[in-house]
Amino acid sequence: MRPGRPGIDRPGDPRDRRGGPGGPCRPAQPLPPGRPRALELGDGGRPAHRPLRPVGVRPATRAGIGDDRVSEVRRRRAVVLVANDAAPYSRGLRIARTLTDLGFAVEIAAVGAPGLPREERDGDIVIRRYEPLGPWASWATGRARSRDPRRLVELAVKGLFWPVHVRGWWLALRRQLAPADLYHACGILAIPIALRLGAAARTDGRAGRVVYDVIDIVLESNSYPGLRGPLLAWHRRRERRWAESSDAIVAVNAAIAERVTERWRPVRPVTVLPNGQEARPVPAERPNLIRAATGLPPERSIVLFLGRLGPERGLDEAAEAVLRLPDAALVVIGFGPWADRLRARDAEPRFAGRHVTLPAVHPDQVQAWAASADVSIIAVPAASLNQRLSTPNKFWESLSGGTPVVVGRDLEVMRRIVEADDLGAVADPNDPADLARALAGILDRPPAAAAALRDRCARVSRETFAWEVVDRDYRALVGALVPAVGPVAGPTTLAPSGERG
Repeated sequence: MRPGRPGIDRPGDPRDRRGGPGGPCRPAQPLPPGRPRALELGDGGRPAHRPLRPVGVRPATRAGIGDDRVSEVRRRRAVVLVANDAAPYSRGLRIARTLTDLGFAVEIAAVGAPGLPREERDGDIVIRRYEPLGPWASWATGRARSRDPRRLVELAVKGLFWPVHVRGWWLALRRQLAPADLYHACGILAIPIALRLGAAARTDGRAGRVVYDVIDIVLESNSYPGLRGPLLAWHRRRERRWAESSDAIVAVNAAIAERVTERWRPVRPVTVLPNGQEARPVPAERPNLIRAATGLPPERSIVLFLGRLGPERGLDEAAEAVLRLPDAALVVIGFGPWADRLRARDAEPRFAGRHVTLPAVHPDQVQAWAASADVSIIAVPAASLNQRLSTPNKFWESLSGGTPVVVGRDLEVMRRIVEADDLGAVADPNDPADLARALAGILDRPPAAAAALRDRCARVSRETFAWEVVDRDYRALVGALVPAVGPVAGPTTLAPSGERG
């Protein structure tokens, strides 16, 4: 986002015209004699100006320059880039729906996965999955098919060419994805390819604007323990250059927005777009979906865990905490590598009837399932800055259903929200006894106090954090980046939009 900086990284960087692991960029085509050469990324010694073309107006062909023909108008197109299988990805789906409401033709471009269709639809939104291609495709599952048995070689490749597991997806997008006016990159795994796609789209007459959505601060997390020291510092510099080259930055909450502003000092203020849930009326009578699916008796309290099932999610501690309550069950709804392990726990004698694992449900249905629970637990240990500043979907999904939450004491942002309006309780996520204390403090409330708590959770969610409330700044941002235009008659005068690094 800073002018005057080319932002080129090493070979393989998405903006490096020398090419990279995914294959070289197409060489510039020679122009007829007498016409000036177009400025290319990486040129030095003069500023890089990008012409601004009204969105929806096709560029004039060489034969049509100077003609008085009416320019053809086409619908603005947006692509939400999601570096997972989007089966589904709730934040990406909400963003896509907002863009559709703004008049865009929208595609969610996700990663192909076994057992999932190549293409699906959510209303007017196309969800298309792209199978990884090229030499990096074998890394998409996290394991290389290298003939070299040395583990150090694999670790070196993963470190130097991180993120290797999405580079095959990047190549598929470059070859198969149609150009767009707006690329919304969900996270660090999507922003490098978004920048390359945006540059290509501009040569095709599209606006090619790029929004970097900082859904988490991955390089300040424990997700990639192999990235340390100088290697980690180098990748952080790469991310900063990607952010600087974006047209705008969006962050999932104000705390992360402050963090990236401090580190990157972007020209344009960071737009905060929380994971608020789409407002849906809460029925007068609470849904009973969980009891219907599990057969749990009506007198047994339901403690709900939503989301990804894996290590460092507090699942073991939550299970032990529920056993300390007189009559409660932990119901787990989600997906992930621990799904089979948790289903096996369901059958263990000491957890029988006190631990139930259910498959994930569609984002549009989560609110009703959350409303079926008595309390939701987010006992994630704050092992990194990324976790301390997180506000995951499960937090907002629970509140939108009127379900109070118990959160880990070091989850700074969620703790502030919970304590500000008394939306639940706080506990030590590593101590099952303390978690049980916090859960009992909610479950043991008299009926009138419990009903008031649920009403407060739903009201705060609806009035302050509903998607229709929190997406207003994002709508204004998109309107400024890719303004809608009507039919334009005759040739269009193009004005420079300023420098772009």
